[in-house]
Amino acid sequence: MNNAEFVYTTYIKTTPEKVWAAITNPEFARQYWETELHSDWKKGSKWQSKSGKKEGGCNIGGEILESAPPKRLVISWVDPSDMDTSRVTFEIESIENMVRLNVVHDKLTAGSEMAKGISMGWPRVLSSMKSLLETGKALDTWAGHASTCSSTDAKGAAA
Repeated sequence: MNNAEFVYTTYIKTTPEKVWAAITNPEFARQYWETELHSDWKKGSKWQSKSGKKEGGCNIGGEILESAPPKRLVISWVDPSDMDTSRVTFEIESIENMVRLNVVHDKLTAGSEMAKGISMGWPRVLSSMKSLLETGKALDTWAGHASTCSSTDAKGAAA
């Protein structure tokens, strides 16, 4: 079994604290992702995604593996529909008046539906987050694509 890894880096004109809040605050995340992540964000705690829309929804969840606000968050990423488990690492680094955000999604099964979904999903989500933090307006994250995890095309992408 081959593993896949996806690395996404973006630079955002904001603070590490605001990026941390964008990831961990459900109301903030709903604005750019249409999904809320719920947890107390402490190591060993569980986290769960919930759709910000009334229809559909996502059941992605996992465990907090590391939590060092506002610099680093590592979570397991589990799709209970197929029990595919992977890991997501958020690294937040201040560089003068901006933040470098590295998102590494690894331990994926190469060619899996989850790997296919996140390869489309993370660039959209992170672009929308960047837009919201810099301009106050998020992108239409799922324009031209289904936005629920129950859709075969978006499985894993809308987590």
